[in-house]
Order: sequence, then structure tokens, then C-alpha cells
Amino acid sequence: MSLASLAMYVSPPPVKEATGLFWAALANRIRASGLDAPATLNDDIRYDEAWLRPDLLFGQTCGYPYVQRLREHVQLVATPVYGLPGCDGPFKCSFVIVNAQSPARSIEDLRGARAAINDPGSNSGYNLFRAFVAPHAVDGRFFSSVTETGGHVASIDAVSSGTADVAAIDCITFGNTLRFDPDRVAGVRILAETAKGPGLPFITAATTPAKDLVILRRALAETIADPALAEVCDTLSLRGISLLGDSDYEALAALDRAAAGQGYPAIA
Repeated sequence: MSLASLAMYVSPPPVKEATGLFWAALANRIRASGLDAPATLNDDIRYDEAWLRPDLLFGQTCGYPYVQRLREHVQLVATPVYGLPGCDGPFKCSFVIVNAQSPARSIEDLRGARAAINDPGSNSGYNLFRAFVAPHAVDGRFFSSVTETGGHVASIDAVSSGTADVAAIDCITFGNTLRFDPDRVAGVRILAETAKGPGLPFITAATTPAKDLVILRRALAETIADPALAEVCDTLSLRGISLLGDSDYEALAALDRAAAGQGYPAIA
């Protein structure tokens, strides 16, 4: 049996529920095309463990780990198009947030502040954030401290509670939270937007045959366009897909190199 895992956008609860419903419909369509697909998503393994599983039929990764270490091990299926602020087709930014009471009006006002990051392997919470800060760093430093929170929601909470001064939040996570858990973002405000980059791609194992990849892409597009799934896709803010290639994701690796070239190889 093949593996399906969609663990990148699973909060707040309405998003998690809609993700399960979306996969059930997509899996039915895939099976109707003659390709076996699991009826339910696998929630028993870590999101990043699924990426390198040889039996991965359908998953979603972040663009930064894709360019760092997954390129040779997975195939791009498609990049989702979300209809939330900060998105432009398949491209998206991160929102640089501060506490709602912060007097900061620009990134320069945050020199010496305490930063929160979700994970050093994240594009939205780290790579785009580093590219945003890099021109302002001096001798490889800008912040007084950097705390790794383990997730975007935890970073929002850190800024809201005052244990951190600034973080960069994926605009889709921020939009989902604003829609379905507005109290969580009531204590923060958006200071700025980072540069945009290609969003989180749907992937399949490198060993997935080309004919099966065609089936996956067609089933995905048809499922999103299905009027019966309109409410589910609206909950997910899912509008369509774009067939981006490896060269499109190279832009994220270029941001990594540019920050290093500016003497800011790590957020510090």
C-alpha cells in the first residue's frame, strides 16, 4: 500500500478536517483512474519522514528542504494556488510580525530584538526571513537572541506573549489562523512582507512512474475544480494548481546563497 501524507497545513481544526475530506475525494478520483491510493492520510509519521519514503504516492513539502536535500529523491507533482493575502498564484511571502503593542515601524527598529524561528529548515520561517534581514546585519548579526519554537503557531504565540519580539510567519498559516482562530493573532500585527517565493509543492516519490504522475496531476486539478468540493476547497483557500519545475524552486536556493554572500549565512 502506498503512502499519502498532507501534514504541512493542518491547523486550526477546520483546516485539518478539510484536508482529510479533500484527500478522501482526491483518493477516490485517483483510484477511479486505475491507480491504487490509500483511503486515508497517514498521521502516524512525522511530516518530514514521509518525504523520503519510497512508497510516497502523494505528499507536500516545503520549498527550502526541497532545494536543499530532496531534489534527487522526489518528483514535483504541482504547486497549490491559495487565495489568501500574501499569495500571488503559486508564489507566497511570509509576514514579519511583531507584538501588537510594539513601537517598531521598520526592520531597523528591531535591531537587537529577540527573534523566533520555527525551524532552520523552513523556507517561510527561516530562508525568506533571513533574506529580509540580511541587508541590515552587521558582522553576521542583527538580533540579540534567536529561539527555535518548532512551528509557526508557536512562533505567533511567542510574539503575542512577549517572549519574542519578531518572527516570520508563512502567509497561508497566518491567513488560516486569522480565519479560524482569530484570537491567536489578536496580539500581533504585520510589520512587513518578505520577498515571495514558490509555495509548498505536492510531491511523489522519485520512483513513481511517469504515467502515474500524469494521473496524479489530472486528479488533483479535477478535484479542486469539482463543485461538490467547493466548500472544502474554500476552507483550505485552495484555488488551483500550477506546474512549477525545479528551476522555479532554484530561486529559494539563490536566496540562501545571497544571504551568505552578504555575510549572513544564519539568522543571528
